Amino acid sequence: MLHWPSGAQWVAYALAPVLAIPIFIRFGLYRAIFRYTGLAALVATAQAVAVYGVLLFSLLLWQRWPGVPRTMGLLQPLIFLVMVGTSRALARFWLSDPGRLARCVEGRLLIYGAGSAGVQTATAIGITGQYKLVGFIDDDASKIRRSINGAPVFGPADVAQIVARHEVTDILLALPSATRERRNRIIENLRGLPVHIRTLPAWADLASGRVTVRDFHELDVEDLLGRTPVAPDGYLLARDLTDKVVLVTGAGGSIGSELCRQIVLQRPRQLLLLEHSEFALYAIHQELQALCAAGELKTELVPLLGSVRNYPRLSALCKRYRPAMVYHAAAYKHVPMVESNAGEGVANNVSGTLNMARAALENSVARFVLISTDKAVRPTNVMGASKRIAELVLQALAGDRAPAFSDRGTGTAVGAPQANQTCFTMVRFGNVLDSSGSVVPLFRRQLADGGPLTVTHAEVTRYFMTIAEAAQLVLQAGAMAVGGDVFVLDMGAPVKILDLARRMIELSGLTVREEGADTGDIAIRITGLRPGEKLYEELLIGDNPEATTHPRIMKAHEPSLPWAQLAPELQALGEAAQANDVPAIKALLKRLVQGYQPG
Repeated sequence: MLHWPSGAQWVAYALAPVLAIPIFIRFGLYRAIFRYTGLAALVATAQAVAVYGVLLFSLLLWQRWPGVPRTMGLLQPLIFLVMVGTSRALARFWLSDPGRLARCVEGRLLIYGAGSAGVQTATAIGITGQYKLVGFIDDDASKIRRSINGAPVFGPADVAQIVARHEVTDILLALPSATRERRNRIIENLRGLPVHIRTLPAWADLASGRVTVRDFHELDVEDLLGRTPVAPDGYLLARDLTDKVVLVTGAGGSIGSELCRQIVLQRPRQLLLLEHSEFALYAIHQELQALCAAGELKTELVPLLGSVRNYPRLSALCKRYRPAMVYHAAAYKHVPMVESNAGEGVANNVSGTLNMARAALENSVARFVLISTDKAVRPTNVMGASKRIAELVLQALAGDRAPAFSDRGTGTAVGAPQANQTCFTMVRFGNVLDSSGSVVPLFRRQLADGGPLTVTHAEVTRYFMTIAEAAQLVLQAGAMAVGGDVFVLDMGAPVKILDLARRMIELSGLTVREEGADTGDIAIRITGLRPGEKLYEELLIGDNPEATTHPRIMKAHEPSLPWAQLAPELQALGEAAQANDVPAIKALLKRLVQGYQPG
């Protein structure tokens, strides 16, 4: 029935918008974008209407206008809440264009994890419409067979059935705080399903509280291998770095750049970045500047262009900046490339190491850490043999008395030996994942191109470690050194490359196309071993490595040569490298490196 107000009722009609509009403005209801209205907007609407209702009811009780019932102060706000909430819900539905969202669906998704990250992700998916959410998977029995915002929660045992029944294409791991062991178990259980498995970032990357489909990541390389990193020893990391001047050679490379990232977090006074590639130096300098700004770190970053083959440049840098620590990561490390350019490989890996070690000795650098490789153990290639020679150089220079070098840097020492104030050490480890030349990014590119994935041999096996873990262990091993140490990192179990290729294909929701078969999505092609490549890598020349205080760091006992015997051989090797006399280079390497068998 229509009603026309009269008398004091006009006051009540006018009072409603006078109270409501300022309150709604204060609660931000007129700033909300209806298309993205969600639970937060509904809560704000209810709070605003509640404040409005309390004020309206209080005024009606106080004034007692004739013809205006007191119950109006209770009923009108309730009706008002329903009308405001309904209008915003209808606006959201209209503006979101459900038909458009249905047309944009790219796949059917299960979210593994019905916690806050999973629910937040489901909300983002509902807005973008890129995926149709089938439901959640969770290990918590109290959540199974219930629903979250209309999406059912399934148990892990039901996953295979749900995937088949609903034609699920993707599973997203929304478990940012899960332990590595739990993630590995989940991934292994999902591995045989024809779905693409991806993951959300860690909690640190979700701090903004916003999750979009763009945040979905491919599985980390740690997930692919199932390796659990050991937490670093903070004391060992900081002892030789905090408030010190630190020099990293090869600072723009895969290992060198990660060393720089880890070092700068320990707040050295100065970090010297030595790199021969202008672009690589620019990139790591820019990245570290941003890292320092974000963490309010006061470290002075000094980008230095130069080559380790230029001894005068190295000596001048050490004299000017007086580094206390040198991490020597500059090296040529790509096996087939060095095999084809033996002279350049030896000049960079051997002469470059000698030049940097000499500059460190002559300028009383406290510690010098060489980044070595498992390919230095009984090598079949020039790269591995050259890195073993670099180890021999440091072992020879690690005595109590350091030689006085000739003008050419090698050969018989000239003048009286001097007191050795530099602690030389080497850290040897295997392949690092996602580094330049690593097999994982190669496989990802080949997957994106539709295959095939190329493996050099069905039995080729390698040790793997993440770049971050390798860099942390290098810093900790360097802090343990007493002089001449050869540290070996525990790389865990070796991984067959063919198995890694199969795992990457399956976790991408695809199937392996076996040789001669017509079914399957991605083929694996065996290409044959490359020049100098081994089937199996080793970490030790000798036996019985010595344990250290760190569970992932061992100390090897490797044979060495005295400087007086090694120096003339280095002279001859340097001359052969300069002339690129490959037969002479290989003959010298075979004489010096135990177990070297040219491929």
